[in-house]
Formats: sequence, structure tokens, C-alpha cells
Amino acid sequence: MKPYKVLTINPGSTSTKVALFQGEECLYSQTVSHEAKELEQYASMSEQLPYRRDTVLTLLKEAGIRLEEVDVFVGRGGGLIAMEGGTYGVTDLMLEHARTCANGVIHPAALGSQLAHEFAQAYGAKAMVVNPPDVDELQDLARMTGIRGVHRIIHLHALNLKETAIRHSKNVMKKPYAECRYVVCHIGGGISISAHEKGRMIDGYDIVGGEGPMAPTRCGSISVANLLEYMKMNQAGLEDVKKLCTRTGGFVNHMGISDAIELTERAKAGDRYAGLLWDSMIYQIEKCIGAMAAVLHGQVDGILLGGGMVHNQDLVKQITDACSFIAPVTAYPGEFEMEAMAAGAIRVLEGEEELKTYTGTPVWDGFDWE
Repeated sequence: MKPYKVLTINPGSTSTKVALFQGEECLYSQTVSHEAKELEQYASMSEQLPYRRDTVLTLLKEAGIRLEEVDVFVGRGGGLIAMEGGTYGVTDLMLEHARTCANGVIHPAALGSQLAHEFAQAYGAKAMVVNPPDVDELQDLARMTGIRGVHRIIHLHALNLKETAIRHSKNVMKKPYAECRYVVCHIGGGISISAHEKGRMIDGYDIVGGEGPMAPTRCGSISVANLLEYMKMNQAGLEDVKKLCTRTGGFVNHMGISDAIELTERAKAGDRYAGLLWDSMIYQIEKCIGAMAAVLHGQVDGILLGGGMVHNQDLVKQITDACSFIAPVTAYPGEFEMEAMAAGAIRVLEGEEELKTYTGTPVWDGFDWE
């Protein structure tokens, strides 16, 4: 059987990544940068769609990519109502929710399904999304809080977390992901830490809402009392606090930078503040790994580290030294997002997984007694 061809599309804040796969082989990969002034002319994110589509289309044609040969276009999902993990066909309902960011999280990833649909319509192929950031597979114990009617939710790098676990299961454990238990981390501009049990991500942190360890641009978990005091002292409003959760917290708030390499270079040059900030972030990651290991009752097959900062050997060593008593620590520097989107589509095309249908109904909508 001829390997399927899959084109993956991953829109980001100032760029759009595209890659063409034939089976597991990447035939082409490129990142299109978008000037801020170009994006500023659009009143809403969805209005960027024709510009991003045409920019990517021009790039692909210049590279000689024959889009007529593509079997599936896969877009990075986003803006959707909470769903189970898996690969989903792009439908009218999904497109409507992506355009309006139905879950309230406005991020360029929501353009992914829309771009995949545009290309699929033009070239007579299928359109899919794979494990979008809206994946919610929490167990009930992970949903309860100490405030009646307020439930925990998560926003994580589900695509990379699950693909890392799937690959480790296949290549190292030599058994299906559905038979394994892991603590899986994505450590990059944002940091996601999650507990995986038998193919489901049963617990993790709401990194959009301020949970988990601090990250280059994120404040991470702090006490409610500390936050209220901060708001009082700095005359900060709700929008200011929301920005601390995703854009202006972490390294940015402390030192005005978001580059981990620059921070570690300052630390090596003797900047104690930078050194403590770096080590504190790693310390918080270690604490969160320990918490997720407890969720799995200590039955952990591996601790898996992915994301851009995993290229840093000091970070990997510190985490390994602190956490290897729980389970073996394995580093997968970088990310598998483009590969993950292609792999999810191919698993469906080859009959290994069923294509799921987006319902637009939350996968969980409260306890029975509420």
C-alpha cells in the first residue's frame, strides 16, 4: 500500500508552520513568518484566514508541492469545547466554534481547522484535527475544588504530550499507549505536566488559568491571598492578572525576558537572581511531577520530558536527579507537533483508530447532584 500523504498546518502568534509527510517521512517543512504590522490590520483573528492561507499557498507552490496529491490536511485545533483525545474530522460545527473561539480562549491555533478545511475543499481531500489543546480526559477526583460549583479544568499541550507518550510506548516500552502509565511534560514557552493512565490524560494543570510551574511568560500557581495583595499593591485589574497567566508572568515579569537561553547565560555569568529564577522554575516542575506521580499511585512506567527547553542539559539533569527515584526519566528535546498531527491522521486512514466526530457538547458538564 502506498504511504498516505498528509499536510500539517500549525498557526502560531507570528508564524504558520507547514509540513508534508508521506507516511512517517517528512518530505518538506517550513515556517512562514508573519510581520506584526500585517496581522494588526485584521480586526479579529479569524479575519487573518485568507492572508495566512494565501501566504502558505504561495510558499508551497514555490516549493513545487503538488497539493492535489495530498490525502489529508491536518490543522492545529483550538477554540473548541472540551473533548476526548483523538483525531476528529473537521465539520461545520467545529468550524463555527473555531471561528468564534467557543471555549473563550483566543489563540491562533483556532485557525488550524479553518485552514485545513480551506485546503481540503480546494483539493478534494479530507480535513482533520488531532488532540487539540481542548482535550479533557480528567478523572472525577481531579475536577473537584473547595468551592461549590467551581470545577477544575485543564489546558495543556495535549498534542505533544500524547504523541511523546505514544512514541515512548511503541519504541521503548514495546506495548500500546493504552497499557502504560506516565508523567509526561512539555517544557517550552509554556509548561504542561500531566498524568497519563492507560491512554487517557487523567490529570494535569490549567496553564492558561495560572496553574502549574512558572514558565518564561507564565506566573504559574500562586496563593489567592498573594494574588489579591498583588492586585491591591499594583492597582491591577482582572485583565492584568489574566496576562500574568499567559504573557507577562514568569521570566518576563522578573527580568523582562522570555528567552531561557539568555536567562541561563546570565546565570552562568554570575547573576544570582537569574540563577535562582531558573532553579526555582525547575524546582516547581519537579514538585508537579511528584504530584502527578502520586495521582498514579506511584505506578509510573516513565517520566517523559519534551519541549524546547529540554535541549538544556542542566534542566534534564536536575529533573533526573530529583525524580528518577519515581521512574526512569527520558528526554525528547523539541516537539513532535507536526509529526503528531500527521501520525494521528495516518492512524485513522490505516484503521488503527476511529475518526471521531466533534459534538460541541462538553465531554463533562458537572456532577449528577448539581
